[in-house]
Amino acid sequence: MHLRKSLLAALLAASLLPLSVLAHADNDGGHRHVKHVLLISVDGLHALDLSNYVATHSNSTLAYLSHRGVTYSNAATSQPSDSFPGLASLVTGGSPTTTGLWYDDTYDRALSPPAQTDGLGNPGGPCPGKIGTNVAWDEAIDVDLTKLDGGGGINPNYLTRDPLRNCVVVLPHQYLRVNTIFEVVKANGGTTAWTDKHPSYEWTNGPSGRGVDDFYGPEINSIPVALPQFPGCSPVPAVDTTPDDGWTTDLRNIQCYDSLHVQAVLNQIDGYTHDHSRWVGVPTLFGTNFQAVSVGEKLKVAGYADVLGTPSAGLASELDFVDQSLGKFVAELKKQGIYEDTLIIVGAKHGQSPIDVSKRVGIGGGQPTATIGAADAFDISDDGSLIWLTDSSLTPSVVTTLSEPANQQALGIQEIFAGQSLINKFNDPTKDPRTPDIVLKVNTGVISSLRN
Repeated sequence: MHLRKSLLAALLAASLLPLSVLAHADNDGGHRHVKHVLLISVDGLHALDLSNYVATHSNSTLAYLSHRGVTYSNAATSQPSDSFPGLASLVTGGSPTTTGLWYDDTYDRALSPPAQTDGLGNPGGPCPGKIGTNVAWDEAIDVDLTKLDGGGGINPNYLTRDPLRNCVVVLPHQYLRVNTIFEVVKANGGTTAWTDKHPSYEWTNGPSGRGVDDFYGPEINSIPVALPQFPGCSPVPAVDTTPDDGWTTDLRNIQCYDSLHVQAVLNQIDGYTHDHSRWVGVPTLFGTNFQAVSVGEKLKVAGYADVLGTPSAGLASELDFVDQSLGKFVAELKKQGIYEDTLIIVGAKHGQSPIDVSKRVGIGGGQPTATIGAADAFDISDDGSLIWLTDSSLTPSVVTTLSEPANQQALGIQEIFAGQSLINKFNDPTKDPRTPDIVLKVNTGVISSLRN
């Protein structure tokens, strides 16, 4: 009973963080015993998407779960918001300030480069000869990023090293500063499983390295291959052999990729490992994420039809796919006789901006690196910018440059966090080697197209 109460409380606390959260638990007077928790992140999903879908699809699985559960319609994702910090908020309850996870490609002033230049060209270097390096936790560290299995997982020669520990490599789970709910479950005798989009998501194991019993991370940025086990996925719906382009350039391809996640969860509901190779029993805590909605929001052929969040035909097909997949989970839980014992949480690591496509403004040209110049050690920009400088003492002069009206307009800057304004929200970058020196909050709809 202690495990169940602690698990339920911890996950409900975490579920307040994503943009849209639906926690399903049939009302039985508060006496329902939760034996399993199925945590689902529909990446990109907004509260508006959920409410619109339920209103127009009364017979959908999302409507079914909504009417029997609790919907947190005013929840918010992490700040900043993306897959790494968003998932960390779900499985730790922490923010980048506490978890140390700002993005899947960041900078650390205390670490040294990997032994070799990685698959995306992030440079290797000497250790301890060079202190301060960008830290890649995406497909760049795969043995072979073109392969669905990442070529066998993570290449240790592509991992950053700790100069204070004899230059030992730092694995993703060792980079996380706090424990995860998976570790809590394991410590209380439960079992766990998680499926996500890169091998690097093994960080869900937590600092112990043992939090997830059954981890599965097919590489989303691999070259799409035929998946004959799924209808419509053999041959590949849209052939794309561009390295690092992945499954995210076509609405049909991403559904095929997500089907791998769906099948993994179905196998686990049946009591098997994700690949159905071994019977281990149904995990106490398990789950996965969907990329279909996120891709449907971002591709120019899809997105939203109006400012009220009406999905285009393309985005609607992705929402339908996710709903049908959730229906498979519910049906399988019932088939196995564990539906009534399972708490289902449907949330989102992050949303996608903007819903009003007329506000979309693409920023390219190597910005903001080009504007900052030599003072820029590393920056990562998406729908906002995280900037690390070669020396934190340069912050005032760089802020002066960024504050010039022409630069603010060119970069779509809404607000600049630096110095005390940044410390008020995050850690002090002069004391925490991972905290950016400058964070740019941009106008709604501004999206940077390049990582620098």
